[in-house]
Amino acid sequence: MDTMTANQPATRRVADLFSLLRESLRDVERDYTTGSTRRALLLLAVPMMLEMSMEAVFALVDMIYVARLGAAAVTVVGITEAMLTILYALAIGLSTATTALVARRIGEKRRAAAALAATQSLWLAALMAAAIGIPGALFAHELLGFMGADSEVIETGNRYTAVMLGGSASIFYIFLLNAVFRGAGDAAIAMRSLWLANGVNLVLDPCLIFGLGPFPELGVTGAAIATTIGRSTGIAYQLWHLTGARSRIRLRRRLIAPHAGVMLKLLRISAGGIGQYLVVTSSWLLVIRILATFGTNAVAGFTIAIRIMEFVYLPAWGLSNATATLVGQNLGARKPDRARYAAVVATRANVLLMLGVGIAFAFSPGVLLAPFTSDPSVLQIATECLRIIGAGLPLFAVGMILTQALNGAGDTMTPTWLNLICFWLLQIPLAAWLARGTALEEGGVAWAITISSGLLSLLAWFVFRAGRWQQQAV
Repeated sequence: MDTMTANQPATRRVADLFSLLRESLRDVERDYTTGSTRRALLLLAVPMMLEMSMEAVFALVDMIYVARLGAAAVTVVGITEAMLTILYALAIGLSTATTALVARRIGEKRRAAAALAATQSLWLAALMAAAIGIPGALFAHELLGFMGADSEVIETGNRYTAVMLGGSASIFYIFLLNAVFRGAGDAAIAMRSLWLANGVNLVLDPCLIFGLGPFPELGVTGAAIATTIGRSTGIAYQLWHLTGARSRIRLRRRLIAPHAGVMLKLLRISAGGIGQYLVVTSSWLLVIRILATFGTNAVAGFTIAIRIMEFVYLPAWGLSNATATLVGQNLGARKPDRARYAAVVATRANVLLMLGVGIAFAFSPGVLLAPFTSDPSVLQIATECLRIIGAGLPLFAVGMILTQALNGAGDTMTPTWLNLICFWLLQIPLAAWLARGTALEEGGVAWAITISSGLLSLLAWFVFRAGRWQQQAV
């Protein structure tokens, strides 16, 4: 009898947790500005983390397929992704502004204004996609050469790069429309759209890479085509929901016309968001350029290691995105203390998550790397990268949450300055010196990444504690 009584609370807690998890996956309208903050964070974070987990699974499986084509194919993917980081910076920066503006308007109970912000962001995305996609597709060969690729890599990846850059509109819209859903609190729909996109991706990848059944064998180019088709499918699903009668934010015809005032406000907020991600991504571009001086195996090793890290980073970014939504909506509802508490709770959870991952990277790198390559040189470089960067993950976890909390508040310029200090002024020169001026070589690049990310977290913590972000107007 006593045993049953003692076990009942634990059993009930488990049942309540599963009930909450099921609720988080349902497309149900909720008010995240009232009730338990922890519950609100969990309801938002679970679908966002699952959404990002699917993206991470795709990245890993895609790399397993591409790795079978050899080091040159892996290097093509690594160099092209380094170039795509500029595009990601624009897409994520605009998405950050869109989430902040939509979340604030939802918190203020102004749905029509939130829908107007969403439609105006689509115009900006179209202009940015055209500016990058057209020249990127036309000059893929020259861009690969500029990035230090040798003749084999250029020959292998010319068409892959052209398709990925030419399909930039699919990247912009998959990011942007999910940012609209997240800002509105419709995290389950955002999750399903990315699951659909990546599910199509995973099916088409082996078919187009290896020529299964009636499909042509396109090699690494097939991976790019599968990715673009998958993302486009997800976009169609997003638009179907946003034009439906049940959508919390409904894209109506009368809102489609360009609205200069709203677009300028989006540009003002996104300038900081774009700036902060441009700093991060352009620094990664230069890091890849430094690695390229050590040969194809160095780039391949880091590319594989970073893909494995994405499996962890992306779910953690899901938690960060949930924090941004909660901060934005609660500031809109004039509840700054609730917004602050949500960021603190999310930070603690993320530190524990990253601590566990860092331990796994330290003690089991061989198990994690085995599906990707058997090349001893590539394995050695990837193992070193995982262990060094993994050691700094718990500290990095703090910066991930707090910079997104600032972004959710609409304060996108502060993270931009923090990134400028940590990545341009520290990471790039430190990586160049450690790699070329010491015996660390490629490992010096990993140490530079770890040190600069740690400094970012410390600076973000001081800024967050100061509290000025709570008075940010959007």
